[in-house]
Amino acid sequence: MDELTDLMVATDPVSGARLPVRLDAMIAQLRAGGQNRAARLARRLPVHDGVLIAEEIDALQIRVHCELQRLGEELQLPRRIAEWLLRWRATRPGEPIRVVDVGCGLGHVVRWLAAYDALGPGADLVGVDLNRALVARAAELAAAEGLHCRFIAGDALAPGVAGDDGMTTVVISSGLLHHLPATALPGFFAAQRDLRVAAFAHWDIDPGPWTTAGAWIFHRARMREPVSRHDGVLSARRAHPASVLLAAARAGAPDHRPVCADGPRWWPRLSQVLRPVTGTAP
Repeated sequence: MDELTDLMVATDPVSGARLPVRLDAMIAQLRAGGQNRAARLARRLPVHDGVLIAEEIDALQIRVHCELQRLGEELQLPRRIAEWLLRWRATRPGEPIRVVDVGCGLGHVVRWLAAYDALGPGADLVGVDLNRALVARAAELAAAEGLHCRFIAGDALAPGVAGDDGMTTVVISSGLLHHLPATALPGFFAAQRDLRVAAFAHWDIDPGPWTTAGAWIFHRARMREPVSRHDGVLSARRAHPASVLLAAARAGAPDHRPVCADGPRWWPRLSQVLRPVTGTAP
């Protein structure tokens, strides 16, 4: 199953250049996957000569991610990430670190860490995303708020993108893993191993019927964009079980001692909807 936001923007994997997205091809892909409702929503997207209008799609993506930030705020996600980072950093007192947020979107987590100086001195905060419009907006927000963090458009796990100066690096993400097919997860963790990151911590949705129902209620109540409502519920439905994430982390980065938090068994408290898979190097 594909989320609409995954299909609205395409980039060249080598150059990173924006590629045109044809609406008919997008709708055909959705219908082939049995996503007829998503195909109907896609017909509302702005087009010119059958191609999605890049500027209007960028504006829509920003609105969707602004709504997505509400979910991070409700879950107190930046605070929870900061708590994990501080526990990990306590094992390396005084050592400068670089925190790289993969798929940062509008950079809510990175900007929160910078705004509250959550990690103290010696922390280089970097947000990286393939979507150039989101990265540009994240940088504008950080500048307006006077924050000490930076944002980069590109592949965060490619050598040299987020930094290659040997600084101790921790890779984080929130709500990213469910965008990857299960077959790609070992490679995702292996790329972090190859970069020799000191640790990683990735938060994603704990799947299950109660989580899906909660996602539907939350997105109907708090989201206004039809794309946000559709993708938010689909995210819960396509999330990977803890066993899949842990197996992938062990296969891709066995030297990082991967662990995965257990999810709730019954109706989850809001703070339990996202659970992390983490790993630290020896």
